[in-house]
Amino acid sequence: MHNNLRTEDNMEFSAKEIAQVINGEVEGNPDVKVNNFSKIEEGEAGTLTFLANPKYTSYIYDTKASIVLVTKDFVPEKPIAATLIRVDNPYTSLATLLSMAEGKDKQNGTASTAYIAETATITGDAFVGHNAYVGENCKIGKGAKIYPLAYIGDNVTIGENTIIYANATIYANTAIGNNCIVHSGAVIGSDGFGFAPEGETYKKIPQVGNVVIEDDVEIGANTAIDRSVMGSTIIAKGVKIDNLVQIAHNVEVGENTIIISQVGIAGSTKIGKHCVFAGQVGVSGHLKIGDNVTFGPQAGVIANTKDNETLLGSPPINPKQYFRSYAVFQKLPDIYISLGKMEKEIERLKQELERSK
Repeated sequence: MHNNLRTEDNMEFSAKEIAQVINGEVEGNPDVKVNNFSKIEEGEAGTLTFLANPKYTSYIYDTKASIVLVTKDFVPEKPIAATLIRVDNPYTSLATLLSMAEGKDKQNGTASTAYIAETATITGDAFVGHNAYVGENCKIGKGAKIYPLAYIGDNVTIGENTIIYANATIYANTAIGNNCIVHSGAVIGSDGFGFAPEGETYKKIPQVGNVVIEDDVEIGANTAIDRSVMGSTIIAKGVKIDNLVQIAHNVEVGENTIIISQVGIAGSTKIGKHCVFAGQVGVSGHLKIGDNVTFGPQAGVIANTKDNETLLGSPPINPKQYFRSYAVFQKLPDIYISLGKMEKEIERLKQELERSK
């Protein structure tokens, strides 16, 4: 991982200058300078790296990186050649620096091959790329960026500084807030999966609602969020959704919830604030998930949950129960063999008892 701290002119920054940006404390040479980032195990002179996961602690003693971000309570076991910058959270501090390094895409205006409906409104310095489509009565906010080949259906609202990457599809009547990111291949506002049995066939139920995405939401590549039957499918402020996620019609996802890859959430489920769904979690429909709930990987959720629960397994249970149950599960083959021996021994004893009579 190598990224210039300033791609425009490849400037160097000292540890002291970086510490001022991320409110850190320098330990070592405050004048050492860097202009790139690196992984701690691949560190090179002139680069900045970080230590957030204890599994990588051994690398800090040998890394060639010039600066390492560490926690304020990190206690080295032996000398470290690199200059340390102590911060509350190395990972979030790194994110701040990476954001600065990435800079801002300065593209604006409308490409000659983009289609913009006459009734659409493009505000200020918004950007619409080649072969993008913006439908009737759309409103594109200041600083928004619609990349090439994106499709924006009729009556869509896109807020300020929101990014719609190439080949994303935003169906009609969707509302997207400010500072959102929709990655390539995402489909927002497609039909909810609604069918009514009619004899031996199924009749499609029209989905006449929409999707509302609030501010500061990020939606990963090839994720699908279905519009509601009536009303709105709602993704609240600050939600972060990974790639390849399916969110069905009339689902409501609470603020600052994290949804990791390959999660599926069935229709009309209501999810609280600050929840975490690990990879491949499946959630049944019409459930209520409390605030601050965490589901481990591949959890199969079939019942409502209270606030502040951490649950593992399918159906999910609390971690202590899960690991105790799993310990028994691992022993099942031996238990099965022992049970077979016990059954034979009991049968033998019964036969001896019959003979003694």
